[in-house]
Amino acid sequence: MNSTETWFTGLLQEHGVALSPLQLEQFQTYYELLVEWNEKMNLTGITEREAVYEKHFYDSVTLSFFVEMDKAASLADIGSGAGFPSIPLKICFPHLKVTIVDSLNKRIQFLQHVVQSLKLEDVQCVHGRAEDIARLAPHRDAYDIVTARAVARLSGLNELCLPFVRNGGIFAAMKGADPGEELKEAKRSMAELKAKLTSTEHLKLPFEQSDRHILIMAKQGATPAKYPRKAGLPLKQPII
Repeated sequence: MNSTETWFTGLLQEHGVALSPLQLEQFQTYYELLVEWNEKMNLTGITEREAVYEKHFYDSVTLSFFVEMDKAASLADIGSGAGFPSIPLKICFPHLKVTIVDSLNKRIQFLQHVVQSLKLEDVQCVHGRAEDIARLAPHRDAYDIVTARAVARLSGLNELCLPFVRNGGIFAAMKGADPGEELKEAKRSMAELKAKLTSTEHLKLPFEQSDRHILIMAKQGATPAKYPRKAGLPLKQPII
């Protein structure tokens, strides 16, 4: 085990997440594929090993520090990009049925290659706009946990993500700096989309010490029929 893997496994263990040799190997393969494919397409500006493990892998898994993954069966990751946080969470919690939604087909091709290379089961990579996919019966009001990491401001993000959450499920928005202003402007969208903020969690990355916030909302009813609106509107004209 190299030094990066040593601190990574140690920090996760402190939060009750134990990694097997196979899971560590999957993270290593994921890292290699990320760097390899990043030369052909823009997946991330971060490629140095320790930085990827801290800012992408560890950062993704922090969601499990505040949400009981063992009690969830399904997770949807909206606007996943290069697979964060869903792929690291799937590696750590193999029982999860994961759906990844992204609007760029090249990224979906990369993610499908990662899923095959890591031999991950029950992972569905869906190419399309969240506004369109959320209107399809298999995805609407369907998931225990829905998450998005650094995608958009909360007032628009709520409309992209909350329609995927089942009644009684949660939406966890993974943010960077203090989200206080975003929360104020997102109050109406939360109410319209049948969600209630249950907690705002704060942590710092272990080495960089940059702030992270996770906003956890409980879904309290079915998504109203008019949402989400047509593609593009939630971010251009958010519910505020």
